[in-house]
Amino acid sequence: MTVKLVDATISSFGSVFEKFKAEAPQNKVNLILFLADNDPSTKLSWCPDCVRAEPVILKKLEALPDDVALLRAHVGDRPTWRNPQHPWRVDSRFKLTGVPTLISWENDAVKGRLEDYEAHLEPKINALVSGN
Repeated sequence: MTVKLVDATISSFGSVFEKFKAEAPQNKVNLILFLADNDPSTKLSWCPDCVRAEPVILKKLEALPDDVALLRAHVGDRPTWRNPQHPWRVDSRFKLTGVPTLISWENDAVKGRLEDYEAHLEPKINALVSGN
């Protein structure tokens, strides 16, 4: 299985997301992982839930027998994310309330999602990618 990994920031998301959507029919599974940026001073994410969830998600995806596309969308630093008008908080497609959030994208729409408190749970990740 191949994980096609692409990264986006708030500013690059529009163009990266359009390419992701155009290529989605070629993949068995299409996921978007919204997560916090790394702190430049420590090189670590400011979000402990993101630090916990990302390696678990990547491990699960790498073990799948099918082609998977994963768009990692970085929400910005803590002050940027905390803004109630953050673009992905107010976007009607995503309506983010926390990070990390893992979204299954199918037929040009959100098919399922795991919120911040559950994005690291392997059985939930399995269910999301299998469509159950």
